[in-house]
Amino acid sequence: MSIRVGQPAPDFKTQALVGNDVRDISLSDYRGKWVVLFFYPLDFTFVCPTEVTEFSKRHSDFTALNTVVIGGSTDSVFSHKAWTKEIGELAYPLFSDLTREISRSYGTLIEEKGFALRGTFIIDPEGKLRWAMIHDTGIGRNVDEILRSLQALQTGELCPVNWKPGQKTLS
Repeated sequence: MSIRVGQPAPDFKTQALVGNDVRDISLSDYRGKWVVLFFYPLDFTFVCPTEVTEFSKRHSDFTALNTVVIGGSTDSVFSHKAWTKEIGELAYPLFSDLTREISRSYGTLIEEKGFALRGTFIIDPEGKLRWAMIHDTGIGRNVDEILRSLQALQTGELCPVNWKPGQKTLS
């Protein structure tokens, strides 16, 4: 069964590429911070590097919002390490989901293909899933929209359609 908004986000422990080092990470390591967790299909593909590098370029925007970004796929950390030699070092952990248990628990796994759809999840500092988007592999996500949604959630207010930071909320 997959996670739903409003429920505790499934914790996980796995290996990740952090800079050039392989380390164990878990979701619970980031308790007390907002987390943007995203899944992408595979290393060495076409759309994926555009997203993975954009999250890295926007790292300071997330950090300013007390938010960590964690990305990953069903590839190994060794594949991640080889891939980042081509696309550049990333400013956030890139996790490995070789067992497919993480992507399965978040409802992104395409079982018959063994890799994940593009899934993005915003988790609050208490570990509750607050926002989720899962879509097809051929379309890259919009990092600006993820940041806008994160900022809306962080207001704790009701935010109308097309709300942007600095605009009036409904509360």
